[in-house]
Amino acid sequence: MNSGSLKVISIYVLICLIWGSTWIAIRFGLESLTPLISSGIRFTLAAAVIALIMKFRRISIQKDRTSLILYIILGVFSFAVSFALVYWAEQYIPSGLASVLFGVYPFFVVILSYLFIPKEKISIYNIAGLIIGFSGIVVIFSDQFSVDITIHFWGMAAVVLSGIIQAFIAVAVKKYGYHLNPLSMNFIPMLLSGVILLTAGLLVEDISSLRFDSNAVLSVTYLALFGSIVTFTSFYWLLKRISIVMLSLIAFITPVIALLLGWLLYNEVLLFNHVAGSAMVLAGLLIANLSSVFLQRNKKKEQAVKIDG
Repeated sequence: MNSGSLKVISIYVLICLIWGSTWIAIRFGLESLTPLISSGIRFTLAAAVIALIMKFRRISIQKDRTSLILYIILGVFSFAVSFALVYWAEQYIPSGLASVLFGVYPFFVVILSYLFIPKEKISIYNIAGLIIGFSGIVVIFSDQFSVDITIHFWGMAAVVLSGIIQAFIAVAVKKYGYHLNPLSMNFIPMLLSGVILLTAGLLVEDISSLRFDSNAVLSVTYLALFGSIVTFTSFYWLLKRISIVMLSLIAFITPVIALLLGWLLYNEVLLFNHVAGSAMVLAGLLIANLSSVFLQRNKKKEQAVKIDG
């Protein structure tokens, strides 16, 4: 394994570990802050830190027409609308159910990649891996499905809609955002979404219930620095280097990480369905990864044939 591959794998694992903890961090923060205010502070703080990093590293903001359009799309839909939906939904449905419902994200990535990015190869291994991985998530959280649809419908719909929106955005960035620096790609969208979310929160939420206690500070700071800056910058860096389908499988891995963190940090009990489902998720990831292995082998064979010819 060369250093480039090791770096890609390390960053992939890092994203999974951090995003696996954000579901808990969001719920933790909502004990003190309202959804829109909490997410708005998160992205505003993240944008401020990114601005300092960009100034220190002398990274300029790309201002071509494509970049500006992507900034607006990312800011409004990927961050403001999508995260507002998730934050709002987490008040009404269990985190496990939210993880299962967000599983629509990889499936829509596959569909949209097939339609709009012809060069993005979708293999039978990708499809099989997706199905097995999603089945694993369903098995893990099967004990959380006893919800009243009439009560939880809108919360469930909000998470599904968020997953679909994120799939559209990921495919759009993969196709049109190759030239963007991962930091500049996050700065304006996070700043824009922070302003939108804070404004909306001040207008429609009960700000008298806000408590800026240690829960709020720890949650927002962690989500801004790690759950936003580190993860999204790394995500867009990886988006230029690996298959978008493989990257979308993070949505299946993060719930497993969240489960393990609950076991390690909060002494939560691991049941048979948790272990079996986690094994299925890992199996799905391995099967989906077989496509890239075979593609590399085929390329090597084609290169060898050309040399011999």
